[in-house]
Amino acid sequence: MRIAISADTSDGLNSRVAQHFGRCPFFAIVEVEGKEVQSVELIDNPFFASHQPGQVPGFIHEQKANVMISGGMGRRAIDIFQQVGIEAVTGASGSVQNALDCYFDGVISGTAPCKESEDHHAHGHHH
Repeated sequence: MRIAISADTSDGLNSRVAQHFGRCPFFAIVEVEGKEVQSVELIDNPFFASHQPGQVPGFIHEQKANVMISGGMGRRAIDIFQQVGIEAVTGASGSVQNALDCYFDGVISGTAPCKESEDHHAHGHHH
């Protein structure tokens, strides 16, 4: 299974989880077998500076991720992930390793969209 996690830093499993997946500078792409990490790759978010709706979910889909974990994300992104069969999970915090542990332990699951309206989704906010 491939799990993508939004990241503010590029420190492998010690990277800090970004609170908004669309505006994060990096994505940790974690290959897992069961609950065991097989590999971790940090990739740049090509849409970090700006993006149109659907670009970042499309990029994650291109990475062949099965799950997208983040601190938060907007309703449109959640809908797009559902349409392409990627499990979107919000509510993550701390390190990438912590997010993985919380996901595997069922502490975080499912999504709750950001509070901003979906047509005027503000960036640079905190969750």
